[in-house]
Amino acid sequence: MRYSTPEPVRHDWTLAEVEALFALPFMDLMFRAQGVHRAFHEPNTVQLSTLLSIKTGACPEDCAYCPQSVHYDTGLERETLLEVAEVRAAAERARAAGATRFCMGAAWRQPKARDLKVVAAMIREVRALGLESCATLGMLSPAQAAELKSAGLDYYNHNLDTSEEFYGEIITTRSYQERLDTLAAVRTAGIHVCCGGILGMGESVTDRAALLRTLANLAEHPESVPINRLVKVPGTPLADAPDVDPFDFVRAIAVARLLLPRAHVRLSAGREAMSDELQALCLMAGANSIFYGERLLTTGNPDVERDRLLLARLKVNAEAAPAELPASAPGGSALGDAGHEASHARA
Repeated sequence: MRYSTPEPVRHDWTLAEVEALFALPFMDLMFRAQGVHRAFHEPNTVQLSTLLSIKTGACPEDCAYCPQSVHYDTGLERETLLEVAEVRAAAERARAAGATRFCMGAAWRQPKARDLKVVAAMIREVRALGLESCATLGMLSPAQAAELKSAGLDYYNHNLDTSEEFYGEIITTRSYQERLDTLAAVRTAGIHVCCGGILGMGESVTDRAALLRTLANLAEHPESVPINRLVKVPGTPLADAPDVDPFDFVRAIAVARLLLPRAHVRLSAGREAMSDELQALCLMAGANSIFYGERLLTTGNPDVERDRLLLARLKVNAEAAPAELPASAPGGSALGDAGHEASHARA
């Protein structure tokens, strides 16, 4: 059952208004979030995405949470760019397991031209399988975003991570404005935006409110909003960060749902350490997308069977794949010349 639309979608939230939502009694906040969720989305339904690291480690950025940064010794093995055939095989496995969106992540500050051509070939392969495609490759110029759109990319992920005020405590190698510029390039190219943040890095409730306000006040809301719970990786500066209170995490999900009613709010990193009960609360608060599979980029994730059992216990259904994907770039399968090129472009 869906509720009637409770209020218009807004792009003019004040920080005080968002903080007031965080301050609501927990049950009141959950009730409001569930009402908005049912007004805009099919209830008891979750979208399943799978994430694959297509190029791992050696990232020049200094994001304090990230095991892939060259600035920290986390024991992570560096891996070069995968070949197109490997990515297609992984996408086939993801589709067979029930995923409808396949996301590809590469540890770059910004992709080089030769790498982008290989990623474009990967995108064409993913879409040829009937899956939605998503990529996260670091910063993009407008021309690079246009190239990915031509390949048929559906979504681009580029998280803001936290508030602009707290951002400098977490990252110094890339500015907040550079992140916003990449979002603008993606949007101008006609690619759906996937953008969210991370909780548990030492930020305040005001920082969480400011992050969500920034997303909600964009001219167009992100279509996908991942809410991550910090995975504390030994060797990173945030390895000993205090845990986020579970109810505070659920509050952030609920406020995201209220501010971004049309978006898929994704329960993202950190699920491996969450109880089934906490995940159920997050779904009740308005989360309607999860990463599905045994790994994210480099950290663990609940395995497929555990997720299937949980969704069955909650009587939550997997969202169906889009009836028809938008037209992609001509050429169909990208294996062949592009696959051959990939074998020489691993960097």
